[in-house]
Amino acid sequence: MGFYQGPDNKKITGGLKGKHRDKRKYEIGSPPTFTTLSTEEIRIKDRVLGGNFKIRLKYASIANLTDPSTNSSKKVKILEVVETPANKELARRGIIVKGAKIRTEAGLAIVTSRPGQDGVINAVLLKNEPQGA
Repeated sequence: MGFYQGPDNKKITGGLKGKHRDKRKYEIGSPPTFTTLSTEEIRIKDRVLGGNFKIRLKYASIANLTDPSTNSSKKVKILEVVETPANKELARRGIIVKGAKIRTEAGLAIVTSRPGQDGVINAVLLKNEPQGA
């Protein structure tokens, strides 16, 4: 199945409009990258528009955690995905997206990067949360 992001040639009523041109190479899409927890990290290198490359994180085990109170960063192991405001089903499946609340060795944190687009998990430690519970 292809992923096409161009015009769909449909009317509001559901009928089809006439096709005025063929599909273009730049209208090709790609399937979403569902970053899941694993024991190792696996990245995928995709060629995108303009000959550039996008690094996608397929499996993750660690996050770059920033503590706002001490203004320091360190790498910590991710234990689980607690919740995802965008979609409850993503948290149930253990998929990490931007805005997801994750439990790490240092405590609860919120993901600030887009792992499927950036190839890395950056997170900010939450205040007033019990450590490791």
